[in-house]
Amino acid sequence: MARGVESIRRTALGTLGALLLLIGVALLVLPGPGLLLVFAGVVLLARAVPALDRFVAPVRVRAMRAAEESVSSRWRIAGSVLVGLFLLAAGVAWGLVPELPYSGWATGASLLVSGLVLFALLVWSHRRVQAARRGSPPPPGGQR
Repeated sequence: MARGVESIRRTALGTLGALLLLIGVALLVLPGPGLLLVFAGVVLLARAVPALDRFVAPVRVRAMRAAEESVSSRWRIAGSVLVGLFLLAAGVAWGLVPELPYSGWATGASLLVSGLVLFALLVWSHRRVQAARRGSPPPPGGQR
Protein backbone atom coordinates (compact mmCIF):
# COMPACT_ATOMS: atom_id res chain seq x y z
CA MET A 1 0.00 0.00 0.00
CA ALA A 2 2.81 2.45 0.88
CA ARG A 3 4.49 1.79 -2.47
CA GLY A 4 1.27 2.71 -4.27
CA VAL A 5 0.96 6.01 -2.40
CA GLU A 6 4.63 6.81 -3.11
CA SER A 7 4.12 6.01 -6.79
CA ILE A 8 1.08 8.30 -6.96
CA ARG A 9 2.99 11.06 -5.15
CA ARG A 10 5.96 10.80 -7.53
CA THR A 11 3.67 10.79 -10.56
CA ALA A 12 1.80 13.88 -9.30
CA LEU A 13 5.06 15.72 -8.52
CA GLY A 14 6.50 14.77 -11.91
CA THR A 15 3.39 15.88 -13.77
CA LEU A 16 3.13 19.20 -11.93
CA GLY A 17 6.88 19.76 -12.30
CA ALA A 18 6.78 19.08 -16.04
CA LEU A 19 3.81 21.42 -16.44
CA LEU A 20 5.56 24.23 -14.54
CA LEU A 21 8.73 23.62 -16.53
CA LEU A 22 6.87 23.87 -19.85
CA ILE A 23 5.01 27.02 -18.80
CA GLY A 24 8.27 28.51 -17.52
CA VAL A 25 10.04 27.80 -20.81
CA ALA A 26 7.18 29.48 -22.68
CA LEU A 27 7.38 32.47 -20.35
CA LEU A 28 11.08 32.89 -21.07
CA VAL A 29 10.02 34.58 -24.33
CA LEU A 30 6.59 35.81 -23.21
CA PRO A 31 6.00 38.34 -20.44
CA GLY A 32 6.08 36.58 -17.13
CA PRO A 33 8.28 34.97 -14.49
CA GLY A 34 9.74 32.28 -16.75
CA LEU A 35 12.94 31.46 -14.90
CA LEU A 36 11.20 31.23 -11.54
CA LEU A 37 8.65 28.78 -12.96
CA VAL A 38 11.44 26.77 -14.60
CA PHE A 39 13.11 26.61 -11.18
CA ALA A 40 9.87 25.49 -9.48
CA GLY A 41 9.36 22.83 -12.16
CA VAL A 42 12.92 21.52 -11.81
CA VAL A 43 12.56 21.32 -8.01
CA LEU A 44 9.35 19.29 -8.30
CA LEU A 45 10.81 17.06 -11.00
CA ALA A 46 13.90 16.44 -8.84
CA ARG A 47 11.64 15.29 -6.01
CA ALA A 48 9.94 12.85 -8.37
CA VAL A 49 13.15 11.76 -10.10
CA PRO A 50 16.17 12.07 -7.76
CA ALA A 51 18.62 11.81 -10.67
CA LEU A 52 17.54 15.32 -11.72
CA ASP A 53 18.64 16.82 -8.40
CA ARG A 54 21.93 18.00 -9.90
CA PHE A 55 20.05 20.55 -12.03
CA VAL A 56 18.39 22.31 -9.08
CA ALA A 57 21.35 24.38 -7.84
CA PRO A 58 22.36 25.91 -11.20
CA VAL A 59 18.76 26.80 -12.05
CA ARG A 60 18.26 28.27 -8.55
CA VAL A 61 21.27 30.55 -9.00
CA ARG A 62 20.06 31.82 -12.38
CA ALA A 63 16.46 32.28 -11.20
CA MET A 64 17.49 34.24 -8.11
CA ARG A 65 19.84 36.40 -10.19
CA ALA A 66 17.02 37.13 -12.64
CA ALA A 67 14.69 38.01 -9.75
CA GLU A 68 17.29 40.45 -8.40
CA GLU A 69 17.87 42.00 -11.81
CA SER A 70 14.14 42.50 -12.32
CA VAL A 71 14.11 45.05 -9.47
CA SER A 72 17.62 46.43 -9.92
CA SER A 73 16.47 49.87 -11.07
CA ARG A 74 13.42 52.08 -10.90
CA TRP A 75 13.05 51.81 -14.68
CA ARG A 76 12.82 48.02 -14.57
CA ILE A 77 10.29 48.17 -11.73
CA ALA A 78 8.25 50.78 -13.64
CA GLY A 79 8.35 48.65 -16.78
CA SER A 80 7.21 45.58 -14.87
CA VAL A 81 4.39 47.51 -13.23
CA LEU A 82 3.26 48.82 -16.63
CA VAL A 83 3.27 45.29 -18.08
CA GLY A 84 1.28 44.07 -15.05
CA LEU A 85 -1.28 46.86 -15.44
CA PHE A 86 -1.53 46.09 -19.16
CA LEU A 87 -2.17 42.41 -18.41
CA LEU A 88 -4.92 43.31 -15.92
CA ALA A 89 -6.54 45.75 -18.36
CA ALA A 90 -6.28 43.23 -21.20
CA GLY A 91 -7.86 40.56 -18.99
CA VAL A 92 -10.84 42.78 -18.28
CA ALA A 93 -11.11 43.77 -21.96
CA TRP A 94 -10.97 40.15 -23.18
CA GLY A 95 -13.59 39.19 -20.64
CA LEU A 96 -16.01 41.98 -21.55
CA VAL A 97 -15.55 42.70 -25.29
CA PRO A 98 -16.94 39.86 -27.42
CA GLU A 99 -15.47 41.27 -30.68
CA LEU A 100 -11.89 40.51 -29.61
CA PRO A 101 -10.35 37.27 -30.92
CA TYR A 102 -10.64 34.40 -28.43
CA SER A 103 -12.78 36.64 -26.23
CA GLY A 104 -14.34 35.34 -23.08
CA TRP A 105 -13.59 35.01 -19.43
CA ALA A 106 -11.31 32.00 -19.89
CA THR A 107 -8.82 34.17 -21.80
CA GLY A 108 -9.52 37.17 -19.59
CA ALA A 109 -9.00 35.19 -16.40
CA SER A 110 -5.66 33.80 -17.62
CA LEU A 111 -4.48 37.35 -18.36
CA LEU A 112 -5.70 38.55 -14.96
CA VAL A 113 -3.92 35.71 -13.18
CA SER A 114 -0.74 36.44 -15.17
CA GLY A 115 -0.86 40.08 -14.07
CA LEU A 116 -1.43 39.16 -10.44
CA VAL A 117 1.40 36.61 -10.49
CA LEU A 118 3.69 39.22 -12.02
CA PHE A 119 2.85 41.70 -9.22
CA ALA A 120 3.30 39.04 -6.53
CA LEU A 121 6.71 38.04 -7.88
CA LEU A 122 7.72 41.68 -8.28
CA VAL A 123 6.90 42.38 -4.62
CA TRP A 124 8.68 39.18 -3.54
CA SER A 125 11.80 40.09 -5.56
CA HIS A 126 11.84 43.65 -4.24
CA ARG A 127 11.52 42.51 -0.61
CA ARG A 128 14.25 39.93 -1.11
CA VAL A 129 16.68 42.46 -2.62
CA GLN A 130 15.93 45.05 0.06
CA ALA A 131 16.56 42.47 2.80
CA ALA A 132 19.87 41.52 1.18
CA ARG A 133 20.93 45.17 0.97
CA ARG A 134 20.19 45.67 4.66
CA GLY A 135 22.25 42.60 5.46
CA SER A 136 19.34 40.74 7.03
CA PRO A 137 18.30 37.28 5.93
CA PRO A 138 15.98 37.19 2.92
CA PRO A 139 12.28 36.56 3.42
CA PRO A 140 11.22 32.90 3.62
CA GLY A 141 10.95 31.08 0.33
CA GLY A 142 14.39 31.68 -1.16
CA GLN A 143 18.07 31.54 -0.50
CA ARG A 144 20.69 34.12 -1.32
